[in-house]
Amino acid sequence: MAADQGIRNAEDGVAEVSMTDARANLTQLIREVRYGGRPAAFTERGSRSAYVVPPGFYEQAVRDRAIIDELHRRTETPGVGATSYDEIKSRTIREALHSAALTVDD
Repeated sequence: MAADQGIRNAEDGVAEVSMTDARANLTQLIREVRYGGRPAAFTERGSRSAYVVPPGFYEQAVRDRAIIDELHRRTETPGVGATSYDEIKSRTIREALHSAALTVDD
């Protein structure tokens, strides 16, 4: 991909194009995403403002988000009549989510 086209590869491998150059480079950027299988980003004043991702990446992200939302739902305090097993299960899921978030955020 030529630098004179306005598209550059960032250190993390994401193809970037400024909003100013986006119109002239949109087709090339989409091809980079489609055939390269990696995300690309639009930038404004040097900061990423939007991403273009391959369909499989997006579909996996939506699925992962649904799983995480369901796990968070399961961590809600068990209601009246809940067993100690329900409370332990809820606490275990909550602790696992917290631990995973700490690992990812590091």
